[in-house]
Amino acid sequence: MLRAQIRSSSELSFLMEAHDGLSAAIAERAGFKGLWASGLSIACSLGYRDANEASWSHLVEVVERIVDSSQLPVLVDGDGGFGNFNNARLLARKLLQRGAAGVALEDSCFPKMNSFVGDRHPLADIDEFSGRLRAVKDAVADDLVLVARIEALIAGHGMDDAILRAHAYADAGADAILIHSRKSTADEIFSFVSAWQNRLPIVIVPTKYYRTPVSAYRNARISTVIWANHSMRAAIAAMRQVCGRIIAEENTASIEPNIARLDEVFELLSYDELARAEARYLQTAESRQ
Repeated sequence: MLRAQIRSSSELSFLMEAHDGLSAAIAERAGFKGLWASGLSIACSLGYRDANEASWSHLVEVVERIVDSSQLPVLVDGDGGFGNFNNARLLARKLLQRGAAGVALEDSCFPKMNSFVGDRHPLADIDEFSGRLRAVKDAVADDLVLVARIEALIAGHGMDDAILRAHAYADAGADAILIHSRKSTADEIFSFVSAWQNRLPIVIVPTKYYRTPVSAYRNARISTVIWANHSMRAAIAAMRQVCGRIIAEENTASIEPNIARLDEVFELLSYDELARAEARYLQTAESRQ
């Protein structure tokens, strides 16, 4: 399903961020057809910074909960693979075992820093990172969609380097290219797309250039848009507001109309299925009489 979404040049696909089972279930109910297991959002939900403070095993455990909580394919933000080629292929095998549909690896050095924090973003050597991609491809073949994420524009290396890296990563076996930008407009994204000429599908993350109309992405034949951290950021804003009001007002009367009802929580997580299963499988002495 994920491969079909990313490969399609006729229809723009959208992946919604998920950082736990609950956010995955909500995204599926909203109508999304695929999920992005965001490294930033997962780190935040665990109380870590997006600087490889959370380990690959933390990531894999959360991905398992995301996969189990919806029927949607999950593309996992694998950072740079948590080390060299060996770490990257181990991560890929573990993600495949837990049901992920794909992994995106970025050409950053370990430990990475979030793309929007600071100006120091050292990049991996092109040949070394290509080796990481080949190792992942050899380990999981086509069982995982492999997205190569290029950080050259983030690091200030320029368009020529970004294109050079894209060609190398395509040759190394990537199924798609994620080109990342921290600009407030999508100009350099469209410049990359024009120079790349659709050799592989293009994935983008318009966190900073969010004012760009989606029609522009369709016109450029971009494959996939990732809404990368919005559920996590919405949750922070909502929890901050609720906690502030409760401590100020010392009751919850004024917030109850604006938060999810308990029956909505139970419905979202299919408590009714548990009741039906109990009736079918939980035999008691009283029920046998």
